[in-house]
This record gives sequence, C-alpha cells and structure tokens, in this order.
Amino acid sequence: MPRAGLTRDVVVAQAARVADEVGFGNLTLAEVAARLGVRLPSLYKHVAGLDALRRHLAAAAGRELGAALAAASVGRSGVDALHAMAEAYREFATRRPGAYASTLRAPDPADAEWVAVATGVLKVVLDVLAGFGLRGDDAIDAVRGLRALMHGFVAIEAAGGYQLPQDIDRSYRRLVDSFGQSLLSWAADSVSAAGIK
Repeated sequence: MPRAGLTRDVVVAQAARVADEVGFGNLTLAEVAARLGVRLPSLYKHVAGLDALRRHLAAAAGRELGAALAAASVGRSGVDALHAMAEAYREFATRRPGAYASTLRAPDPADAEWVAVATGVLKVVLDVLAGFGLRGDDAIDAVRGLRALMHGFVAIEAAGGYQLPQDIDRSYRRLVDSFGQSLLSWAADSVSAAGIK
C-alpha cells in the first residue's frame, strides 16, 4: 500500500532536492526513497524508473526556470529585459544546480509534458528577443548563442573557475550587455537586407 501523501509530485520534489545536493548525474532512486523514508519499490507506484524520474524532474525544473525568466522580464524590453532574464537564469542555476542541470538536455519528442514545458521556456526567451526585432532563424540563432553564453558562464562559475579578484557580477553584466548590442546590430542588418530585396 502506498505511503499516505506520497505522490509523483512529492517524489519529484525530493528528487530535485537530492539532485541539488549531490548533482543531477548522481541522482538515484535509492537515495530519493531513503530521503522519503520509504522502500525503493514504493517509488515505482509513482515513477516508472530513474529515466522517468529524470524526465519528470526536467519538466518540473523547466517550469520553475520558465516562471523565473518570465517574472524577471515582464514589463521590460530590449537590453533591460535581456539583463533581467540573464540574471534570473544565473540565479536559478546557482540556487538549484541539480534541477538546473536537468533542463540542459532537449526533451524527448515523445514526452508531451516535457516538450510543452520546454516550448514554454523557449517562448519566454523568444518574447524577450522579439524586443530586438529578431524573428525566425535570427531569433533561433540568438537563443542558441544566449544559452551558450549564460550556461558557459554559470558552469565555469559553479566549477570555481573565476578566482581573480575582479567583480564577477560586473563581468557577467558586461558579457550580457555585449551580446545585447550584437543583437541590436543583427536586427539592423536584417532590416537593411530586407530593404535591399
């Protein structure tokens, strides 16, 4: 008989806490069961195994990240929205390292929940980029570049790679600002190219 109060959401929330502590790659069903005070077979009433748990965690973490990015950027536009979103991304990655790591892989196309969440996060980012006049392939290029920039910075930061005494927050702001200025030039180039046709 399942333990009272044990649901998939409870299991996934505990898995997120474990992943934040030990790393997403070190997440195990046994550790989640131990933290919940249940035997391992009890988890299978709520998740179909470790792969399923990782997918559910990715969807939950994606919802949390998407909400943070949306809340940070709402009511802002252009470089201001970009900075706010980038700061929210870094804060989430720093505060929830295991949950954040679960969001890095593209969703399985057969997993409707995970795909819907990833699409929602992408929409938030595309809405910010629309403030730069970017659409279509230009916007996708910008999404990929921005993600690489933010993830690269937070991954190096998490690994202790920034040990020089200069202000790390200033470095991040300047990097994001430079990217924002590049996006403005992309938009201008697109307008120029459209005018030539």
